[in-house]
Amino acid sequence: MSTEEHNLQTLWHSHFPLSKAMGLSVISFQEHVLTTMSPLVANTNIHDTAFAGSLYAQQAMTAWGLLYLEIARAGLDASLIHADGEIKFHKTLTSDIYATSDFSGLEAHLDELAEKGKTRLTLEAQAGSGEPGSDPASTFVGTYVARLAQ
Repeated sequence: MSTEEHNLQTLWHSHFPLSKAMGLSVISFQEHVLTTMSPLVANTNIHDTAFAGSLYAQQAMTAWGLLYLEIARAGLDASLIHADGEIKFHKTLTSDIYATSDFSGLEAHLDELAEKGKTRLTLEAQAGSGEPGSDPASTFVGTYVARLAQ
């Protein structure tokens, strides 16, 4: 785990207690893609499948974390706000939860943040079993606002 990945996971566990209870961990941050994992055993519902609230929380935090890492890589310091989010559930999940979010093509928002002091953007995250080529169990779309720290 890189220093930036470790710092994000430490930040989550220190300031977002739910992430620690969920067992949320950073798996990788490469080429503008953040991948996280939460064990199913800590995130089940009464049917022994992934709890919908855990899916939402993990995907929202994965998107937030991706933005946090991209801003840090750009050498900026900003306050991040999760302004809105919506999730669609496609199928049940009976394995550990893997979520990914991709920042590719959104780099202009970093320029806007640097120039104007704020930016508003939409990020998507998908959750599933982590198996290559598998269809996602859920898709999350969230709106985030970033403002440069004073």
